[in-house]
Order: sequence, then structure tokens, then C-alpha cells
Amino acid sequence: MNTAPQNIAVLGIGLMGFPMGKRLCEAGQQVTAWNRSAEKAQRLHTFGAAVAVAPGEAVANADLVICLLENGEVVEDVLFNQGAAQNMRAGTLVIDMSSIRPAQAREHARRLQALGVHHVDAPVSGGTVGAEAGTLAIMAGGDAEQVERARPVLESLGRLTHVGPHGAGQLPKLANQMIVGITIGAVAEALLLCEKGGADMAKVREAIGGGFAESRVLQLHGQRMVERDFAKRAAINVQLKDMRNAMATAQSLGFDAPITGLFEQLFAQAAENGFGDLDHSALFVELARRNGMV
Repeated sequence: MNTAPQNIAVLGIGLMGFPMGKRLCEAGQQVTAWNRSAEKAQRLHTFGAAVAVAPGEAVANADLVICLLENGEVVEDVLFNQGAAQNMRAGTLVIDMSSIRPAQAREHARRLQALGVHHVDAPVSGGTVGAEAGTLAIMAGGDAEQVERARPVLESLGRLTHVGPHGAGQLPKLANQMIVGITIGAVAEALLLCEKGGADMAKVREAIGGGFAESRVLQLHGQRMVERDFAKRAAINVQLKDMRNAMATAQSLGFDAPITGLFEQLFAQAAENGFGDLDHSALFVELARRNGMV
């Protein structure tokens, strides 16, 4: 595997893009950053990154292009409408770490391949904490040769697993988001029920910890619920986007996903009621509102 420093363009310097870009800089990679809001990209300059004013400029000399963008439509726009793909050299590898629909990832791969550019979809799980610590779970779809080409860089960000062909990386990401979103709802509803009945929520969380209900969500998000700490780490709006992507993918496969469908509606109601920019654990607030417990 190639371990020499590479020219890496990072497109999207948001909640995840900033700590991941910072880790790449600290690993000795030659990073060029671009973000729609230029001041966000400028934050990486302190760590040695060059800052580009346009996507096409960012990718012009890149060996690897990492996308960390809001959704599939934004990925398509940046790659194909804002000049990124057209300015890449033949043989460049695009590693799309955005959370998008599998069908979108496959279509992007097809269009990039027509331009002589390689593609791997590699969404992540672990949130900003995992991004800062370099402990992300990275789920990759694409040709094995290109996944291995990406491995030395991606393993500075977390643990990489190749799960299948183009688009397949998005499937475990959807599965992850389904499980996380549904479990957040279960924890919130259970804790609220206990509080409604007169129990101390913090003590309930402590009491059931270590039993079959134990989970990372109970530990981390449950504590946020106890503390009413809903500062954004992963937003309700992002969780809703992922639930909608899961439902669209299920529909395209002829798969019935009633539990995910219910939670898509609950996260949508939370967003409609003004909680969209809070942490996704703030589904608790929506369930509290429904029960007159705000």
C-alpha cells in the first residue's frame, strides 16, 4: 500500500469535514479544502491545508478527492455542475463519504467512470467524536482495487470495511441510521414514561444499564436526555434525511420497512415543530411535547 503523502482535496468542511480534514493534515497529507462557506474551509489553513475558492480548483492536482457533503443532490451539483469532475485528472479517485442513497452513489460512479475517474462510496458512523478521535466506522462500496488504494488514507480516520460494489457502502450506513434513529426513539419514550410515572430518569438509566437494554445510545444519548443537552452533534434534520433515504431505498427494493417508516414520521414532526437543528437525541423533546411534558 502507498503510504507516501498524497494530494487530497476535501470538499465540504462542516461538522464532520473539519475534524476529518484536520486529521488528514496532521497525518502529513497535502490537503486542499473547499467549502461553500469559505470561512469554514479557512479553519483548516491553520493546520497546513491550502484553501480553494471553487471545487474545480480544489481537485485540479488531487490524487484523491474526499466528499463530505450534505446529501446526494449536493454531491451531484458539486461534482457535475460546479466543475469538480471535469477538472479532475484521469485516474483520480473520488471517495464520497457523504450519506446518500445507494442508487445515487451508483449513478455518480457511472458518470465519473465515463470521465476516467474512479469512485468509492465510503460513508461513516461515529459522529464528530469519532471524527476527532480517528475511530470512525467506514463502510466502503466499489472495486476492491480502489478500496485498497484508499485504505492508507481512510485508516487514519477510522476502521475501514469493504462491503460490496458501488453503492453498497451506503447500505450499512442506512442500516446504522435506522438502528440509531429507532433506538433513540425507544430510549426517549421509555425514559419519558418512567418520568411521567414518578421515577428519576437518571436513576432509571443507571438501573437498566448493563441489562439487555444496554446500548451506546442508552449510554450517550440517554445521558443527553437526562441532562436536556441537545446541542447539535448530529442534527434531527440529518437523521430525517437518512430515514427518508432508507425508506426510498426500501421502496426501490420492494421491501416493507414499517418501523423505519414510523420513525421517519416522528423525526419529520420534530423538524416541523422547530427542533431540526438540535441533536438527533432531541426526538426526546418531540415525544415530551406530545405528552405535555416540555
